[in-house]
Amino acid sequence: MDSFAATVARMPELERRIVADPSAFRVLTGERPTGALHLGHYLGTIRERVRLQELGVDTFVILADYQVITDRDVAANVREHVRGAVLDYLAAGLDPERTTIFTHSAVPALNQLLLPFLSLVTEAELHRNPTVKAEHAASGRALSGLMLTYPVHQAADILFCKGNLVPVGKDNLPHVELTRTIARRFTQRYGPVFPEPDALLTDTPEIPGLDGRKMSKSYGNAIALGLSDDETAAVIRRTVTDGERRIAYDPVSRPGVAGLLSTAALCIGSTPAEVAETVGDGGSGALKSLTIDVVTAFLAEHRARRREFAKDPALVTAVLRRGNARANELAEATLAEVREAMGMAYDAA
Repeated sequence: MDSFAATVARMPELERRIVADPSAFRVLTGERPTGALHLGHYLGTIRERVRLQELGVDTFVILADYQVITDRDVAANVREHVRGAVLDYLAAGLDPERTTIFTHSAVPALNQLLLPFLSLVTEAELHRNPTVKAEHAASGRALSGLMLTYPVHQAADILFCKGNLVPVGKDNLPHVELTRTIARRFTQRYGPVFPEPDALLTDTPEIPGLDGRKMSKSYGNAIALGLSDDETAAVIRRTVTDGERRIAYDPVSRPGVAGLLSTAALCIGSTPAEVAETVGDGGSGALKSLTIDVVTAFLAEHRARRREFAKDPALVTAVLRRGNARANELAEATLAEVREAMGMAYDAA
């Protein structure tokens, strides 16, 4: 059985354990603040974080601002993106008293774990990572040291707080596997400090963008959570479709139409084919109008809460101050354990 199939097979039992004893788990999840969070983030990851929080799982959400520069020259607008992400987290239902929301750059002890962790992996293992290979191919530039070590930095993100549960999609399974490898090798070399985290596969399918490709900030095909209704309508109306009157779900030949159908279907809990049948011979104009209506209705409560939170200019600062304080406390405690295990606790009695 391959790694993905084995992970899928473990999911029912893992979910049973989470529900039976949520206090036994600590989740680490998050994203790089490279742009505004969008509908794909909400459907694909944010709702799952809220679910785990409500179950009682200790949840950590990292805004990996240092990792913004893994594949780009500057961290443009990172402050704005971090602020917007926190507002979206709060609007979606993440509670800073139960979920630790923090920024990468504010936790020095976390980042210091990168050094011992790098000693536990080979250069070949780093080059084999699918994310590293894909980003290198897409950039057309020489591979930076930070991009090459990106998977190890992610392992530090997970293990600094001794996270033992990592919600991921299929594409990110190799990152969790490398984290498990690093935890295991550290134990073999220095003694037990870190758990080997489990991957929690999310059951949400890949969220399509308005052009039929995966919804992504970099593709410009996403519906940002923080847009107004008018801005949302403008984005949807700009979608390139075709002149055929009969609307049908055909991702290969009609990607724009398929993207709109998929987006609308996800918002109303239907299927793209059923939405296509509803629109019938109305053409792209009717499809776009329908998509605008269902997306704005789906996001109405989220956006209303977001606007209320945004009225308090000190709120985001307070959330991050609280989260960074807890993350630092745990990171420093973990680093102290690491030093002790490695024989580097020189001030110990």
